[in-house]
Amino acid sequence: MTYNFWLFWRMAYRSFFKSQNTPARLTRKRLIFILLFYFVWPIGSLFIWLGILLDEVFFPAYKKHPMEKPLFILGNFRSGSTFLHRLLSRDTENFTSLTTWDIYLSPSITSKKIVQAIGRVDHIFGSPLKRAAMAFDRRSLGQVRIHRISFFQPEEDENILMHIWSTYFVSFLFPFMDEMPPYQFFDEALKPEQKRRIMAFYKSMLQRHLYATGKRHFVAKNPAFSSKIETLVEFFPNARIIYLVRNPLDMLPSTASWINYARSVFTEPKEQYLYLDEIVKMTQFWYQHPLSYLDAHSSQNHLIIKYDDLISDPERVIRHFYKRFGYAEQPWLDQIVAQSVDETLAYQSDHIYSYEEMGFTHQQIISLYPDIFERFRFDKREWTEPRVDQPAQIPVSD
Repeated sequence: MTYNFWLFWRMAYRSFFKSQNTPARLTRKRLIFILLFYFVWPIGSLFIWLGILLDEVFFPAYKKHPMEKPLFILGNFRSGSTFLHRLLSRDTENFTSLTTWDIYLSPSITSKKIVQAIGRVDHIFGSPLKRAAMAFDRRSLGQVRIHRISFFQPEEDENILMHIWSTYFVSFLFPFMDEMPPYQFFDEALKPEQKRRIMAFYKSMLQRHLYATGKRHFVAKNPAFSSKIETLVEFFPNARIIYLVRNPLDMLPSTASWINYARSVFTEPKEQYLYLDEIVKMTQFWYQHPLSYLDAHSSQNHLIIKYDDLISDPERVIRHFYKRFGYAEQPWLDQIVAQSVDETLAYQSDHIYSYEEMGFTHQQIISLYPDIFERFRFDKREWTEPRVDQPAQIPVSD
């Protein structure tokens, strides 16, 4: 069975009947969310799965669609993967990726064909539906803080696994961690049949997207796939992998702040910072596991990039791995980089956090990741509290 019905119904049961003294206690805000969720999600899922089933009838050839050199961007959260992913997605001659719309509204070939047909008709009449969708996007997803989200922007396609209820991201909506399978330790903690079931579904969704778009190369930003790297290579043996590594002094407090914010959108916890032990163990594994795998499987198809190198000279870094991975270098690459840099610098983050408020000390964070500091010679400097995630001043090479 592809869908994890057990987890789906356990989350429902806990939400309504066993949420007292949990971060997802049944406040008015939480009750409104779960009532809306359990009305909208099942109806939406029926249409999603109808489209997936119709693909098998009308577009079975998608199963044979080639996936040439798919590129997967891994690393811990808050390590520059969004910047790199959205930059590469501008290179439409080489890459395609899933937008939030693709993930949650039209993941099947059938639904994509329907949306494309509606779009053509809408264009004839001056695109009123498109304008309405973009206005709704600004008023809804556009209000999300810390991580910019839009229906029309590339997004982390770990989200596609929400359709089979088999992802760590379920915990953002339903933070009952004692009920959650250990998806954040995927390669080491799940049974082989579970891993095959989940990754077979994921691969089929990428094949559908490539078939529908006619593109050759897929680029995915998936920090959560750091825990899946062994299974990822098993299912995509010709994959190109970039692992982004950021200083833990920046990564850990930013990740803890972001995860707590993401869960607070759907819950109303009494405390601001929770789950810290869980987050530390996860980030340690997302450093150690993929780096150990890459060290043991040296390949021209794999590359480890420091966050600081990426933001200091993105064009040089990108030209290097285009050549290494065999992607055609476009003459307008410098323009693509410049556009992405301008967009990043224009974004004013209000992501304010303090590791001291979280209960961490400077030296404690260093002691949690000694091998990472030693290997990458990361700066162990202290910074003034509180910390604000401001756009990096990214110089572009000539």
